[in-house]
Amino acid sequence: MTSAPAPDARPGGATPHDGVRIRRATTADAPAVARVHRESRRVTMPYLPPQRRDLDDVIGWVRDHLLPGCTTWVAERGTEIIGYAAVRDDVLEDLYLHPDELRRGLGTRLLETALAHRPDGLTLHVFEANTGARAFYARHGFTTVASGSDNMEGLPELTLHRGPAPR
Repeated sequence: MTSAPAPDARPGGATPHDGVRIRRATTADAPAVARVHRESRRVTMPYLPPQRRDLDDVIGWVRDHLLPGCTTWVAERGTEIIGYAAVRDDVLEDLYLHPDELRRGLGTRLLETALAHRPDGLTLHVFEANTGARAFYARHGFTTVASGSDNMEGLPELTLHRGPAPR
């Protein structure tokens, strides 16, 4: 169940209280999205192997693969991108926040945007060791449907799914 927007919510997901706006990503956002991606993984996933790709590599991946292949939204405060979510078909490929923005409701806003884009449901993969993300998705109605380790890090992961919202 998604919560109703605050009575003073503004289009694009921004409210006057936090100054954050959710909008579709553009190619120009690739460097900022890459920085959020790297910093979030570095801080929130200390169990990951050392990063083999530098920032320029990640910018190239965002620009050449993520943005053209996914419907991607960014969360920005002023001109600073502080989070993003990317959906390919019915898969939530990524949802990352700058570590300073955790536990402020921004992840929920990005997830609700992705779910509105795919009302028939979303699937995602999460590292088994990522207990914070697993708890976040469980709070939002996702359940585990499979497990494995088919990722470039070779770490155990879970496949989570949330079906359509009840009518």
